[in-house]
Amino acid sequence: MFRAKPARDGADRETTLIHNQWKIAGASLLALGFATACGGETPPPVEPAPPPVAETPAPPPGPDYASFVSSPGRIADDTAKDAARKPAEVLAFSKIMPGQTVFEMEAGAGYYTELLSLTVGPTGKVIMQAPKEFEGFYKDALAARTKANRLANVTVSWSPFDKLDAADASVDVVTWFQGPHELYCAKACGNAAMGDPAKSFAEVARILKPGGLLVIMDHVAPSGAPTTSGNDLHRIDPLPVKALATGAGFALEEESTLLANPADDHTKGVFDPSIQGKTDQFLVRYKKP
Repeated sequence: MFRAKPARDGADRETTLIHNQWKIAGASLLALGFATACGGETPPPVEPAPPPVAETPAPPPGPDYASFVSSPGRIADDTAKDAARKPAEVLAFSKIMPGQTVFEMEAGAGYYTELLSLTVGPTGKVIMQAPKEFEGFYKDALAARTKANRLANVTVSWSPFDKLDAADASVDVVTWFQGPHELYCAKACGNAAMGDPAKSFAEVARILKPGGLLVIMDHVAPSGAPTTSGNDLHRIDPLPVKALATGAGFALEEESTLLANPADDHTKGVFDPSIQGKTDQFLVRYKKP
C-alpha cells in the first residue's frame, strides 16, 4: 500500500500547481474587474524611447571682417573714413568670402578695393573697374595704393559700364558702391557717355556666376527725382536702380538701413561740406538665379 504513495504525491503536486495558476488568473481578472468598476482603463503598453537624433552642426562662421578693417597696413586716409563708412558691416552684408573673385565697379581711388583684397585673400581676385575717363581723377591715388605690388591680387580694368572686362559667369560678387548714379553723369564727368543703363546691368548679369551676388550702394536723391540728379547732385533715387536690377533678372535678397541718415534732406550735392561723408545711402543685395 505504501508503494502507491509516490503516485499520490505527484498528483498532489499537479493539483497544487493547477490551483496556483487559477489563483493568479483569478487575481488578474479581479484587478481588471475592479479597474473597470471604478471607471479606470488598462494602461497602454510602454513604447521604447526613440533613438536620439543627431543635431545638425552649425554652419561655420563667416570671416572676421573687422580684422581686415583693423589691418595695420591700411592707408591712413582710408582709416579716417571708417567710422562713417562702417566697412566691416558692409563687407558682412556683401557676404564676400576668401578665395572669391570680386568685380568692383566704379572703384574710385580704391578705399574698398583694399578691403576687398584683404577679404578674398591670396587665393582670391579683385578687379577694380572704372571708365577710362575717370583715370585722371584717381591716377595719383591709385599709384600710391598699388606701388610695390602691395595689392598683388588686384587688377585694374578701364572699361565702360556696359562692356565689362570679364568672362561670362566668372565672378562671384559684383559691388557697385556709390556708383550707379555715374551712369547719368555727363557734364560733371567730362561729357563722357558712361554706358547704357540697361546694358550695364545686363553686363553684370553676364559676368556673374549663377547664384552670384550684386551689392549696390549709392547716395539717395529725393523720391521721384530725375536720373539727371546723378550728374548735378551725384545722387540717385533708389527706385530706378532697383528697377534696372530686377529688369536684368536679379532677385532682391536683402535691403539694409546701415548707412541711412534721416538728417540728410537729399537736396545738397554730395560734395557740399555740410553733408560730405554723411549722406543718406541705400544698400541692397541681389542674387543672380
